Amino acid sequence: MIRSTLIGGALLLAALLTHGAQAQTSDLVSKSALRVCADPANMPFSNKAGEGYENKIAELFADKLGLPLQYTWFPMATGFIRRTLRENRCDVVIGYAQGHELVLNSNHYYVSTHVLIVDPKGPLADVKTLADPALKDARLGVVAGSPVATHAAKNGLIGKAKPYNLMVDRRVENPAGDMLADLRAGETDGALMWGPVGGYLATQGGREMKVIPLTAEKNVPKLFYRITMGVRQGELVWKRKLNSLIRRNQDEIDAILREYGVPLVDEYGEPLTAEAQ
Repeated sequence: MIRSTLIGGALLLAALLTHGAQAQTSDLVSKSALRVCADPANMPFSNKAGEGYENKIAELFADKLGLPLQYTWFPMATGFIRRTLRENRCDVVIGYAQGHELVLNSNHYYVSTHVLIVDPKGPLADVKTLADPALKDARLGVVAGSPVATHAAKNGLIGKAKPYNLMVDRRVENPAGDMLADLRAGETDGALMWGPVGGYLATQGGREMKVIPLTAEKNVPKLFYRITMGVRQGELVWKRKLNSLIRRNQDEIDAILREYGVPLVDEYGEPLTAEAQ
């Protein structure tokens, strides 16, 4: 009897402590505004002018919550989460890869893939995979250290590749934009990059380029990733609220993503059509 009472008391205490910890963590989330952590110069994701698709999704959620939208701006490079979310200056990162330990991930709201961008009238227009012999002598732009760079190396394409930096402050450096500019100028034959960036940039700055989703690659690492919203570890109530917003507004989110040229794929990396979404 005494042992049962002690065990029951211990379980109750543990439950109360857990509840208290969750409540305390949830209290960090603002009740008066949707506070978003974002990069001030990172198109097509976000910028201070509110022109990115993550800006548009943040506006949608703020409207659904009936709250004003507030931003904490910081370059999405080393220290981003520490200087924003962890310092409690904001409550959500609108776009974050699933599974990263720095944040608690919401359910994913889209899946995208890396792409190859080429001249639609050039000799690489019909390429579907990095193993295509047509790429053997091609000079490709590639972001150093990215997953698609690993695939390029495995296919023997790195020797002639032109590298671009991965972690940068987009206020002063724009590797993806430089990669597309070099492609348009004929300095390279193709550009390998993350699809949401490539899909958007391919329509900017002159004649539209062809975007080829790399969905046929079999090597590791995988080239398609689930994108979630990131919140502080332990904020389960806030995560559930975001999950509900994502679920109830998925059609509007998809429409925003399609407007920005984001190549959407399913859970297995297969391309999605607008009808399938």
